Amino acid sequence: MQLSRETLLPKLAAHVLEHGLGGASLRPLAKAAGTSDRMLIYHFGNKETLIVELLGYLAALYSAALDTALAGEPVTSRQECLTRILAEGTKPEMQAFLVLWWDIVAGSARGVPGYRDAARQMMARLLAWLEGQMPADDPDPAGGARYLMTLIEGALMLAAVGHEDTAQQGLLAGGLLQA
Repeated sequence: MQLSRETLLPKLAAHVLEHGLGGASLRPLAKAAGTSDRMLIYHFGNKETLIVELLGYLAALYSAALDTALAGEPVTSRQECLTRILAEGTKPEMQAFLVLWWDIVAGSARGVPGYRDAARQMMARLLAWLEGQMPADDPDPAGGARYLMTLIEGALMLAAVGHEDTAQQGLLAGGLLQA
């Protein structure tokens, strides 16, 4: 098989989803892709570019997984959109993506090269996807997407640290979920 960015990214993504970004140095990534670290640099230019492209690829996988999971009837309200996305986000098959996202958030906060740019690109992609999920009659789909993204991120973060009940109660108190 000819090595290219397109053939390397799926292998690199599988490795990162299984092992996280903490060990995402060139040698383990190259080993996972069945190549050398020199070949990774050849194809991506440098490690920062590799990470940015890899994280963009993973954001596309996450969006595609949500598309598949949410396929069917369009939502009729922001509340329904929120409920359906949170239900999918807490499924076991989505956990590797969420763990990776929190690695990216932590790396961005620490100033790890490439993480902030990657996180911004991923968030822009996910916001565009979420805007496309807004109800057809939503008066402000862009604003609605940003509103729901804030709620989704907060609820999933609280769940990640064992406070699902706090998220649930907060959304109930705000009238965004029904008991």
